[in-house]
Amino acid sequence: MNGLQKTMKIQVSRLFFLLLAGLGSLAVSFSGCTSDANDVSHYFNEKERDTLLVNVITYMDRLAPGANSQSRFESRFRKHYVSRLPKYSFERFYRTADSTYYYFVVRPVGDGALFQRGVGGKFRLKNGLMPTEFEEMWCTPHFKDLSVIKERGGFLFRSMVQDGNVDKYLTMRHYVEWPDSTLRYDKKRNEWVSTVGLR
Repeated sequence: MNGLQKTMKIQVSRLFFLLLAGLGSLAVSFSGCTSDANDVSHYFNEKERDTLLVNVITYMDRLAPGANSQSRFESRFRKHYVSRLPKYSFERFYRTADSTYYYFVVRPVGDGALFQRGVGGKFRLKNGLMPTEFEEMWCTPHFKDLSVIKERGGFLFRSMVQDGNVDKYLTMRHYVEWPDSTLRYDKKRNEWVSTVGLR
């Protein structure tokens, strides 16, 4: 092999290596572009997701022993809400252009492991990962079958993101249990309250 052939072989090897490296970078970029914009991992890493979910649980779960609707966010009650983390999951998640976050969470019904329900709503993030303007917009009935919750909650989630609400489906009681004629979500108290006797 003469010097020219050796030089050409080295150049071809370098070109081949650069081509492979470029294809690898392109694949990484492409996979980043195709990540699911309805998945919480599109917006937050695992640690951030868990922190955010515990913060959502603090709004959504029953009050920690000794807490009230105002004090539940105090650090002394944090351990209780962290302990509830394995029972909750973000099923779908989406951020709009105006930084409104829509969520669909699967949560337990009470303390039991038999029944679950889907909950959808929205919030904003202003300082870190603690939601503000938090709202639960709908709750599915409770089911044993997780696939039913995912199917019906997924349907409601898509409508909520598209229309900003699920008002046209509120009469579909096999999809939406709350709000109804007896319960509505109080955004100041961050809990479902009875409408009986109210006009």
